[in-house]
Amino acid sequence: MLKLDFHPAGRHFLQIPGPSPVPDRILRAMSYPTIDHRGPEFGALGLKVLDGIKKIFKTSQPVVIYPASGTGAWEAALCNTLSPGDAVLMYETGHFATLWKKMAENLGLKPEFLGLPGVEGWRRGVQADMIEARLRADSNHSIKAVCVVHNETSTGVTSDIAAVRRAIDAAGHPALLMVDTISGLASADYRHDEWGVDVTVSGSQKGLMLPPGISFNAISPKAMKAHQSAKLPCAFWDWTDIVEMNKQGYWPYTPNTNLLYGLSESLEMILGEGLDNVFARHQRLAAACRAAVTAWGLEIQCADPAVYSPVLTGVIMPEGVDADAVRKLIYEHFDMSLGTGLGKVKGRMFRIGHLGECNDLTLMATLSGCEMGLKLAGVPLKASGVAAAMDYLTSHVAKPSLKAAA
Repeated sequence: MLKLDFHPAGRHFLQIPGPSPVPDRILRAMSYPTIDHRGPEFGALGLKVLDGIKKIFKTSQPVVIYPASGTGAWEAALCNTLSPGDAVLMYETGHFATLWKKMAENLGLKPEFLGLPGVEGWRRGVQADMIEARLRADSNHSIKAVCVVHNETSTGVTSDIAAVRRAIDAAGHPALLMVDTISGLASADYRHDEWGVDVTVSGSQKGLMLPPGISFNAISPKAMKAHQSAKLPCAFWDWTDIVEMNKQGYWPYTPNTNLLYGLSESLEMILGEGLDNVFARHQRLAAACRAAVTAWGLEIQCADPAVYSPVLTGVIMPEGVDADAVRKLIYEHFDMSLGTGLGKVKGRMFRIGHLGECNDLTLMATLSGCEMGLKLAGVPLKASGVAAAMDYLTSHVAKPSLKAAA
């Protein structure tokens, strides 16, 4: 019989940028008995999560919830709005932008990739002026959608979505704006309505602190109108029946009931803390992590401080050091998982996740494991990153989250 040896002493530190650790509150909620997905209790649950998730996306428009990974929501966004052969303008910021482009090709679309050349393009966010220039040149309006990634999980670089919207409008172009915020949602500020996004794609396993298995499409009226004439095959993902049945809290297929229990608990936790407080917490922890990397004398994958991710930090290794070998050493000695480099940066960098259920002590333990591992790997460090992060956190004290005892 296969024996699985799961971390016998202490807790495993899952510090990849998703799936993120699932809080005990959510795990307990997911253990509730499964109920009839056509019964009245389920309808109440459905209405609750459908209303609550709108607050996270900052939208008054429908948010479709799928029993799928974020990859499914990518496909849903494309197939619900586009037709075979449609031209799509996509921007390369990293590995996940690249995978979304590959999916568009597989669906029979004609994606065009914009971006800065080489690895440099994976160190910066979307250059909105490049999008504007390309759309101005598209006088026939053959481009039907612009697709960008809000928080590129492979690099730790965010993009200014409002600037992309302004670029599309400045070009006077009717293309839809589609945004992947799979790792940004509930960790980094995101405003579906205010930023004029037509379809926002996200998933459950990052800032929402859930296991993988739920994904989302937030839909603008313009996107819903495009859906009426879209010709790509679309059955399971089809918005029409889902949005209609959601009005009563139900789905046209069997939903993932127990994950929806978890989503309900997640929404209570996040909205109870307050979205602005959640965003501030992530920004503060991210700044402390970057202080550690800078003190070590290592380079941050994101080269533009204006678009540092609050979700994760990419750490570039010195020339000749295999980042995956360092990760493996940290895993074996300190029972901690860090994110691998993907695509163009594989072996050059690793990723530290500081999202979801993460606080000061979680981050300090994570950085301690990294610093010990870097030393064991023989990576020369200029100073203690742990001390630098501690100095940052103690000089930027967070507002207490617990009420003092009476």
